[in-house]
Amino acid sequence: MTAELVRGQNHPLPQARLEIRISAGTPVVAGATLGDENGKVHGFEWVAHPGTPTLPGLEVSRQAAADHRLAVDLEAVPEAVHRVSVLLALPAADGTVPVRFGAVAAPFVAVTGLDGTEVASYTITGLEAESAVVALELYRRQGAWKVRAVGQGYAGGLAELFTDQDLPQAAQLAGSIHEAVAQGLARSVPAPPQRTADGDRSRQPAAPALGPDHGAATASQGAPGPVPPASPYDPHGAPGQSGPQSPYTGGAGELGSTAQPSSTGSGVPIDYSHPRRQNAAPPPPPPTAPPAEPGQPTRPVAGDATGWSMEERLYNQVWGMFEDLARTTAAYRSAVDFADSRMEKELDQVLSDPRSRIGGQGDAAREAARARHGQLVAQAREALDRDLAQLTAEAEVVEPALPAAYARWDNPVWHAYRVPMEIPMALRLGDLHLPEADRIRIPMLVRLPLERGLWIDTGRSGSPDGTFADSHEMRRLGLETAVAHAARLLAVHPAGDFTVHVIDPAGSGGQALAPLVQTGVLAAPPALGAAGAADVLARLTQRVDLVQMAVRGGAADSLPPGLDTSQQLLIVNDFPHGFDDRAVNQLRYLADEGPDVGVHVMMVADREESAGYGPLLDPLWRSLLRLTPVADDHLADPWVGHAWTYEPSLVPPGSQVLQQVLTQVAAARRSWGR
Repeated sequence: MTAELVRGQNHPLPQARLEIRISAGTPVVAGATLGDENGKVHGFEWVAHPGTPTLPGLEVSRQAAADHRLAVDLEAVPEAVHRVSVLLALPAADGTVPVRFGAVAAPFVAVTGLDGTEVASYTITGLEAESAVVALELYRRQGAWKVRAVGQGYAGGLAELFTDQDLPQAAQLAGSIHEAVAQGLARSVPAPPQRTADGDRSRQPAAPALGPDHGAATASQGAPGPVPPASPYDPHGAPGQSGPQSPYTGGAGELGSTAQPSSTGSGVPIDYSHPRRQNAAPPPPPPTAPPAEPGQPTRPVAGDATGWSMEERLYNQVWGMFEDLARTTAAYRSAVDFADSRMEKELDQVLSDPRSRIGGQGDAAREAARARHGQLVAQAREALDRDLAQLTAEAEVVEPALPAAYARWDNPVWHAYRVPMEIPMALRLGDLHLPEADRIRIPMLVRLPLERGLWIDTGRSGSPDGTFADSHEMRRLGLETAVAHAARLLAVHPAGDFTVHVIDPAGSGGQALAPLVQTGVLAAPPALGAAGAADVLARLTQRVDLVQMAVRGGAADSLPPGLDTSQQLLIVNDFPHGFDDRAVNQLRYLADEGPDVGVHVMMVADREESAGYGPLLDPLWRSLLRLTPVADDHLADPWVGHAWTYEPSLVPPGSQVLQQVLTQVAAARRSWGR
């Protein structure tokens, strides 16, 4: 079944060897750029265009044409490549071709198999003064590839497009492409067939496609390929560094990013399939949006994304909202920066002319510069407000439709909670927002099973509004946050599939731990003192050792009788109090090796208080996903590096929802254990 995409939608690619077919009402230049995990294009050798039509796993047309067929072999692209952006551009004006897409028919792009079977298609509408456009994006996603309809146009043509992708000497490359194309315009093929009465293009027999074997051959003959770049920032967000940490790298759980690694830190490929799904079936069609008023944007619909189920469609839709907000904010900030730099340059020019320093001429020039600045900023803000209004409307319909695993604790879905029969795709750990769009809260979803432990940082974190909490208050808030996360993990797993242990050496967390203790969902009462901590750590370390040996030896059925094979979570409060060197090494071992065999650590700690251990603990902190019990802007997105404000998902004051949910979990555990 072909997916007819609209801007921003994505769709899985079922195979690696593909064709990208392009139909336009006039000759266009087709090309592609290769991007790293952050979408950055590192040089000319990362661009396929008529002058350099072949790269490893990719070949584009050598001329401008109304029809194109690009050959792609995703298995042959270098490992450093996480994104393949398909570009269209109008040739440089020569009096016979248009210079803007608004003057021609909307280009049509389709991704097909080598036999011509369509996988996804996209009609690029809404273009006006643009002369270049990013049509589609093929991106690597947890070991699998997907296609996204982009449709991002650039009035400045290829030079502006390449500049937006951080390509050095963008104008020089754009000029060389147009120069190469100018010699091949006479060989352009005819315009595509007209649409039939039912709206579909009449299809012609497919010409033999250029297979990826050809691309591999050209690569072996010396075709340039990307060189893996150095990461622009530490993907693990090492504590103590000034830059924000990305929660969507290193297998920590993500929203479906185009920039995610395809394996966990241990090199194990991430399976993107839904947990426990056994049978493949075509994904149900997404909901149909109700008709909008004439001239108004389409009304958003919850689940309006591709996926195998409503849960997966909502997951993908949340991801799309997150990326849309990141990109539209980046565009606004870029426009404001451009307006500021332009005004600064114009004012410098006024001041550099001695004749304009006095009299009305200089004042008029300065006022004109400020007026142009204000106009540019106003235009950028208008575009931002338009996009934010659409995202706000989408958030208003998506949030109430989320399942319990994705929902806030104040969502009514929790009042109808029942212990599930299978684990969900993902779990909500909080909300993310940006200062330009404070009203829009994007759920922060991490994939299940967890691939990294969590660190609830009780250090002196400051909220964006400048308020601070003292150390005692931060420790209390930190443990309450950990309890809320643990309760959610228990609630979304089937009975008996998730077990929680607590180490509270000083016994200082009694009040915060009360919901877990009183409802009886813990495997045992919180471990107290150094002896209690040592006992819990020894048992979990032994479990990791046994499961690892059984898996590596191919004898998973030979585990000792009675060994708890459920997912395990260890909450460690008030670290490092009550921990000796042996216990610290065991914690590091659990954090590093535990996730692969279902043992996860949740630290509630202030890193500064463990400074006495020196660099010994640095690997521990880096292996965990850092969260905060208060709003804090320490997380970054994987595209443009925005500093997102994270807010934990906490139970509203006075609400009994936590006790009600945990009571059902405890009852289900008792029934399961009989």
